[in-house]
Amino acid sequence: MNYYMRSIVLIIALIFVFFKAFSQKVKNPNKFEGYLFAYFEGSGPGNGQEQLRFAASADGLNWSALNQNDPVIKSDTISHSGGIRDPHIVRKEDASGFYITATDMNTHKNGWARNTGIVMLKSSDLGRWTHSAVDLAKEYPATFAKVKWVWAPQTIYDPIAKKYLVYFTIRFEDDEKLDFYCAYANKDFTGFENKPILMFSPKFGGIDGDIIFKDGIYHFFYKGNTKVGGKEVKNGIQQATSRSLKGPWLEDFKYLDVYAGTSTPVEGSSIFKLNDSPDYVLMYDLYTKGRYEYQKSTDLFNFSDAPLSFTKNFFPRHGSVIGLTAQEACQLNSIWKGIPGELLIPKLPGDRFQFVADGNPIITHQYTADPAAIVDEGKLWLFTGHDAGGKQKTFKMEDWSVFSTTDLKNWTQYAVPLKLSDFTWAKGGDAYAGQVIKRNGKYYWYISTNALGIGVAVSDQAEGPYIDALGKPLLTNKDCYDSKNYWACIDPTVFVDKKGQGWIFWGNSECYYAKLKENMIEIDGAVKRINFEGFNFTEAPWIHEEKGLYYLSYATGFPEKIAYATSKSLEGPWKYQGILNEIAGNSDTNHQAIVEFKNKWYFFYHNGAIQPGGGSNNRSVCVDEIFYNKDGTLKRIMMTSEGVGKR
Repeated sequence: MNYYMRSIVLIIALIFVFFKAFSQKVKNPNKFEGYLFAYFEGSGPGNGQEQLRFAASADGLNWSALNQNDPVIKSDTISHSGGIRDPHIVRKEDASGFYITATDMNTHKNGWARNTGIVMLKSSDLGRWTHSAVDLAKEYPATFAKVKWVWAPQTIYDPIAKKYLVYFTIRFEDDEKLDFYCAYANKDFTGFENKPILMFSPKFGGIDGDIIFKDGIYHFFYKGNTKVGGKEVKNGIQQATSRSLKGPWLEDFKYLDVYAGTSTPVEGSSIFKLNDSPDYVLMYDLYTKGRYEYQKSTDLFNFSDAPLSFTKNFFPRHGSVIGLTAQEACQLNSIWKGIPGELLIPKLPGDRFQFVADGNPIITHQYTADPAAIVDEGKLWLFTGHDAGGKQKTFKMEDWSVFSTTDLKNWTQYAVPLKLSDFTWAKGGDAYAGQVIKRNGKYYWYISTNALGIGVAVSDQAEGPYIDALGKPLLTNKDCYDSKNYWACIDPTVFVDKKGQGWIFWGNSECYYAKLKENMIEIDGAVKRINFEGFNFTEAPWIHEEKGLYYLSYATGFPEKIAYATSKSLEGPWKYQGILNEIAGNSDTNHQAIVEFKNKWYFFYHNGAIQPGGGSNNRSVCVDEIFYNKDGTLKRIMMTSEGVGKR
């Protein structure tokens, strides 16, 4: 019995070691938040197309070009031919860096007659790359002197050999067959250890190979074809499988792309797995149509029947995709710009994203709305709502954002400080406008949730995180005693007067106010409503004080302008003073914050300026100066594209 038990244990151990050796999981301690796409371009001047470019995505389906779709590396600095095609990027197994391989070819200059080598690049940070070019005809003349094409090189880690295997398509001048050859890269990733050897010879030839490992099987995707009597009758994406990178490779001869057998050819297939999902994306280049499409699979054998299109602001040709961490996204954005905003937003407490405001809107990497601002110990803190996505047809607001600056030009964004879901009673609402105020060493954030009421959260620091201070609303529609709007209880603004009395104002259609107890989380006394001649109140009240005079600014009409009134007492009487700000561009709503910072007064507001996608439900916060007349009235705001950071 002991002999059999020892044998079973030994077998189990060997099986564990065997399958562990085949693991292709990257040893990366960081969570992937997005994706990086390396490609060459299919539009524009011919001499600019065959260059390395990057794009990024938060979901792997909607893409944004980096560096305004200009090359991130000039081909004439890294290749023999002056051009590169088919870039393939891979993360090193130990997560210490990245490799790129690409076809060394310049069809604009030299045509398709011949190319004999590849380009190899390496980087530790995606920003700084070293390179080498390998010419097979020169380095291995005994075998490759008559090589005609060396196409679409790719790299995969071999866990058995513990080396990186580079594989590519080869065609010789005296043989039309297209086969896949391979060689292990040297330790410096500047060339090969030995002469490339035949790796896989598809029955009818193949190009654009891409290998991925899943559940003990290597899946080799490539563009194949079917010939009858030596004549091609069909082509498209096929695959072969093997349990070893050394083969043998089993072809199934099935076509995976929906265009196989049609007049629309595809090539340049590449496969990647979506983060935190069982889905794999098989993408390919519809090179005669100028389109890039994909199909999905969970098992790599069965793919969706209908093709889907990527959303993108560029026209890629054959490329490849890897996962991207939030830190890497920020690093890339600092070099080339263009990273989608979702990847730049700090995710964890202690995370930061620093950026420079280039005029208005201040924040361009995400949609922001309903600004509120305070000055605390020489730093201006900006609190905003967060409109989700782009081109939304209704408000979709799930959390709030916080930023700080010392000069209105250089800004820091912090991790999401407060979410609607932090208020367990606010189910089904939206993260509407709010305001933060500091008192007794704590920061109180008063928020609105559409029809569900006004809540208050508290934190020991301006950046948060904030927690619900009450576990229930501070105010509800019941407190809006004569309102007929179910969304009447929104848009709180809070002010502490010179006597230390706290006040809260809020409302939609009617403007209400009440005193706050010193603990800032309880109403003190009766709720009252403001009314005065000329008061056409829509929403968004804001209170500030200058030289003993109180200013009540608010949204009026629809689309909304900002009007204001003045009083010597927060309980009135108020005097209507007119329009302060006209309708903000491309936004039906407006919402202001007025604050003094370093001896100047500033007017924060939102518009729908970010394009594409901006509008009334996808807004962006801006800032311009506000000026007083000698009699204490306010000059009308001059909204500018330049903003204040450049002045």
